[in-house]
Amino acid sequence: MPDIGFAQLDAGQKASIATIAAGFAGLLSLFNIGGRFFWASLSDKIGRKNTYYTFFILGIVLYAAAPTLADMGNKALFVLAFGIILSMYGGGFATIPAYLADIFGTQFVGAIHGRLLTAWATAGIVGPVVVNYIREAQIAAGVEPGPALYTGTMYILACMLALGLIANAFVRPLSDKWFMSDDEVAAFQARSAAANAGPTGSFGIGTGGLDAKAALAWAVVGIPLLWGVWVTLKATLALFG
Repeated sequence: MPDIGFAQLDAGQKASIATIAAGFAGLLSLFNIGGRFFWASLSDKIGRKNTYYTFFILGIVLYAAAPTLADMGNKALFVLAFGIILSMYGGGFATIPAYLADIFGTQFVGAIHGRLLTAWATAGIVGPVVVNYIREAQIAAGVEPGPALYTGTMYILACMLALGLIANAFVRPLSDKWFMSDDEVAAFQARSAAANAGPTGSFGIGTGGLDAKAALAWAVVGIPLLWGVWVTLKATLALFG
């Protein structure tokens, strides 16, 4: 009912909208989680740089196609498009540490990743501000409230992804002169070990087998996760009901 404003809906209709929105958001979170496993695993096969090329190229196509999919009224395609977008968001987050390690080595990748997360967090603040600014500019230009308010936003975001695609093309392996020698690494590790004297080892991680403690730990994590997946899938049915 595109001609009816939100204020004109009754309480039952608003409750239905809230249910649908919750199902959609929950489904997107599942794609986010799944993308962390799928894209990170795929990057082991095709390489990190090619994985990010895929993120940017596929992202450009999906962001640019979103307004058309909305106009078509095909809920399945619309939901699938944004599900894939969110899977790449999670996949990018999961793949970037390995990408950094490929470029810089593993010795200081934790600190380097921390700096990158600062930029990521900045984007998390600036991004919504930019989207809201574009929305307000559209309203000021006379665009009626509704999906059309975000058409321009999708195209602008696609252009931003194009810039990311270009930036990814400029990523190159570091010159050997920037890497520490074996002797420098050994000396650094010796100083670090002396400064952080204490128990070392894997503490049971990677030792193989599944004992009672490991099974309990997996249960603590897995049971709530599976319950959340089940609840989310049930709520998702409201999207297509």
